[in-house]
Amino acid sequence: MEEASSQLPADPISAVGVIASLNKAPDGYYAVAQTTDGFDADLWKDGLFKSKVKRYLCFARKTGADAVVVDLKLLDTKDALPEGFTPVEETLDTKETATRKRRLCMKISPCAAAVTAVYDIQIVAKSKYNLVNYTCIGEMNSMGIWCRMGDVPQHRASQETSSEAKRDAPDNTASWRSTTRPDHEPPSGGHYTMTALDDVPFAIAEKFHENPKEMQRVNLMGITIKSLAEIEEEVSRGCNARLPLTPLAQNAKQTVLGL
Repeated sequence: MEEASSQLPADPISAVGVIASLNKAPDGYYAVAQTTDGFDADLWKDGLFKSKVKRYLCFARKTGADAVVVDLKLLDTKDALPEGFTPVEETLDTKETATRKRRLCMKISPCAAAVTAVYDIQIVAKSKYNLVNYTCIGEMNSMGIWCRMGDVPQHRASQETSSEAKRDAPDNTASWRSTTRPDHEPPSGGHYTMTALDDVPFAIAEKFHENPKEMQRVNLMGITIKSLAEIEEEVSRGCNARLPLTPLAQNAKQTVLGL
């Protein structure tokens, strides 16, 4: 197992192509001239005969690019093209056929919509070697093409911002709890269902902290509501005085006495 650079490049790959000459790579493109183990990375060469035709993979990175490469596939020429993928059919420098027997296809997405993207491409001459943090998309001319994926810059920034916000946010749980209302602890071993009143502060208004000196009389539908002191006073006064008989009681008394 081999290990390429462990550090992720600053920008993802924005374009992938094939060139016929290493000296004619377009501006901003990086040509993969050698494999990770030091061999020629020519994708066209024939193992039996020496060919004058050369094909090298190249790619570009651009800071602030509008679109990025989000996936790569290596397919046989007879395979159907997956949806959203574009084949690399011509060389960028000579407009000749890019590859033979197999097609290199890429999927491009707007940077704002991309979550992950391709950050690096390496070619390995011996298929038994694996690259750490890389994924092999297939082989061409007995060489493996490996790519490394990573989060796009905007998603990495949003994830870091979200993590920092959660880490720096103060714990306001205690401030929502009132000392006049004890915290409810669910019974051990049972199930507790939260209600809409959980964590709602409960406190008595300040105007009710002191008892009023006198209760105001309230007349409700002709019924006068009295305080406890008033009721006790009337009961005591009634017990000490002889109350007059009601008319019905007076009539009953006269009937008994024969008046």
